[in-house]
Order: sequence, then structure tokens, then C-alpha cells
Amino acid sequence: MLSDGPTAEPGDLIQLVSPSKKIYFVRLNPGGELQTHRGVLKFDDIIGKPWGTEILSHQGRSFYLLQPSLAELIQEIRRNTQIIYPKDIGYILVAMSIGPGKKVIEAGTGSGAFTTALAWMVGEKGCVYSYETRQEMQNLAIKNLNRLDLEENVEFRLQDIGEGFCEEFVDAVFLDLPNPYDYLEHVRSALKPGGHFGAIVPTVNQLERLLPALHNHQFSFIDITEILLRHYKPLYQRLRPTDRMIAHTGYLVFARSTSSAQ
Repeated sequence: MLSDGPTAEPGDLIQLVSPSKKIYFVRLNPGGELQTHRGVLKFDDIIGKPWGTEILSHQGRSFYLLQPSLAELIQEIRRNTQIIYPKDIGYILVAMSIGPGKKVIEAGTGSGAFTTALAWMVGEKGCVYSYETRQEMQNLAIKNLNRLDLEENVEFRLQDIGEGFCEEFVDAVFLDLPNPYDYLEHVRSALKPGGHFGAIVPTVNQLERLLPALHNHQFSFIDITEILLRHYKPLYQRLRPTDRMIAHTGYLVFARSTSSAQ
């Protein structure tokens, strides 16, 4: 039995998880309900329950009431394109020092997975400026951010970054584009001195073009990282790795905006 503490309140986004780890994300609106093959869960019976509580459906089947994690929300969003994986997102956020109050540019928006992580991290006092050229992708990203109540932290731009960025002196710029090397002049114009640059590219061929371009545009402290993720089966009697792992998803490239001594 959990001790008294924070409880699920009307309007909260909640996660209901069955013992077999089937996950349902729902907004806890009074009078609503969730129908599953394990029975119906009425939201009025959930409101006011502590997080972590076991909830029973009308069939007496078990679910657990949890607050969704950022990783779970990112993997759950509606998508039309490949998203950046949580294993990469976590490292990007730390490497580029993304936190409350920061001002960050990203391009392109895609389905909004990385936008979600950025908006979550910068908070209400920060801002994410998200650039996309495809109206349908931007519309999807806006819907995904609205569903999580994060849209107020983002300014969406339907614009080709080949025309430059609208912002100046931002803390960080991240490019999820096939040709980041073509936009480094605009990146420098938008970044504050010493600001963070980051990009993700899937192939070595793109790295070979990006590295000299970074040097030519006076970026320093260049770092290239690849992150591999392997889960383990949580069975203490026969602990072992799972049969599959998330291996190569992209090369992460980081650098800082610097200038030569005069």
C-alpha cells in the first residue's frame, strides 16, 4: 500500500499498464472511461488515486496507474517519419546542456519527437524554435505537442533554413537534416558565442562532408558519438541480454561556436 502523496487529478495525462506491460495513455477527464479487452476503467474511479496504485477494471483485471515518462511519451507519439530514439535524445540533451530557460533551434521538426523532449526540458521560461518545410509534418507535430500540453514552449516555423534563422544568440542549434553542412553559416549567425551545435546523420559519407565544413566555419571541440543500447531480461534466475538490441541509429556530432583571436 502506497503512503499518501501526489494523486492523479482531472486533466492529467496518465499511463495505465497491465501486468503484461500493455500500455494505455489517456487524458483523465471526469466522466470518461477506457475500454480494453481486460474490462472498462472509469476515470471518476481513478481521479484522486495515488500514483503507482493498482486499478481494477469492471472485470476485476489489474492495471497500474503511472505518470508517463518522457521516453515513453516520445515512443508513443503519432509519427509519419523515423524519430530520434530516446537513447540518442538523452545524450543530446546532456551534451548540449539543454535545460530550463534555454533557447534552442531545431530543424526539421518531423513528427515532433525531439521537439517534445526539447519543450519538456526548456520549460515555460525557455523556448524551442522548430523549423520545418512540410506543412503536413508541422501539423502533425503541433497535434502531438498539443496533446502533451507542451505547445506553449515551442514556436513553429514553416520555413526553409536555407533562408536563415529568425533568431539570434540562442543557446543551441540542432539539425536533423541530411545535409547539415550546407547550413553552418546560418547556424553561426543564430548561435550565441560559445553556443552548442549538434546534428545527427546516419552515414559516414555525411560525416566526411560535415567535419571539414565545421572546421571551415570555425567550430571547435568537435565530438562524434554513436550510442548502442542493449536491454537485459529482468529475470534474476537467468539474467541475460535480450535477443535484440538497438544498435546504429545515427552518428551524433557536437561542436561549439568559437572565433579566432584578433
